[in-house]
Amino acid sequence: MWSLLKIELYKIFKRPRTYIAFGAAAAIVFLFQAGLRFDGKSYLDLMLSNIDDAFDFDDSFKDRLLNGYFICFGILNILLIQMPLLVALVAGDAIAGEANMGTLRLALIRPVSRTQYLLVKFLASVIYTLILLIWLAVLALFGSMLLFGVNDMTVFRAGGIEVISSGDVLWRYFAAFGYAAVALTAVAALAFLLSVFAENSIGPIVAAMSIVVVFTILSEMNIPIYDKTIRPYLFTTHMVAWKGFFYVKSTEEGITINGSVGNLPAILKSLSVLVIYIASFLAAAIWVFRKKDILS
Repeated sequence: MWSLLKIELYKIFKRPRTYIAFGAAAAIVFLFQAGLRFDGKSYLDLMLSNIDDAFDFDDSFKDRLLNGYFICFGILNILLIQMPLLVALVAGDAIAGEANMGTLRLALIRPVSRTQYLLVKFLASVIYTLILLIWLAVLALFGSMLLFGVNDMTVFRAGGIEVISSGDVLWRYFAAFGYAAVALTAVAALAFLLSVFAENSIGPIVAAMSIVVVFTILSEMNIPIYDKTIRPYLFTTHMVAWKGFFYVKSTEEGITINGSVGNLPAILKSLSVLVIYIASFLAAAIWVFRKKDILS
């Protein structure tokens, strides 16, 4: 299994298109950081314009607000919406790419079962996803900390503003990136399942992204009939629960409680839904692949 996994990882990382995702992530992070580095005050003025009447924000507050933790939060809100496309580029090509090149039947001649072969392919896709996420963490979190420094983190919510002390932030990012890894693995599992049905990698990639886009739109619609029937069961609804690690509890005096998470049961519930989706997609892929006639 280890030898097969090394071969699959070599196949993934020898393709030039694999590095498109790393380049795209780096470009977006750099542009966001550069823009805030040179004109961050204007960005803050625009963002705070809707709540300036309720709160008095002086220049010292804005200076403290524009720190590495705050910058990383903004980057994640932008990039984690686009990451599914970058993940689908590899996961959707896992099986369909072999079929397209005519090497799938030859690969199955080796003394491994179809289930083992599929699990190795999926594991390689997951490892790629994790490496891409680590790359994002290094650039977005540690890069922003280096450029902008650290301070207390301000989180804007519909109910007001929460301030998390600087010493209570870093672990929340580790938890958020861990959660994002599971969320992106669910997308990889979907693209991987679709790849089993196809003979060309373009189909699974486009289909996976189309499903993610449609589900995301349904997840964001504030229509009661969808909120009660469809929205709770869509995996895209639960992909954004990583934000919950930055929503904290407060005392009656409004003082933030260090180490607290506002609604941890909801985060764990969303996490369990994503795990169920991953297991279901992977089980369906194995079932279909074991019964499939390999003609290429």
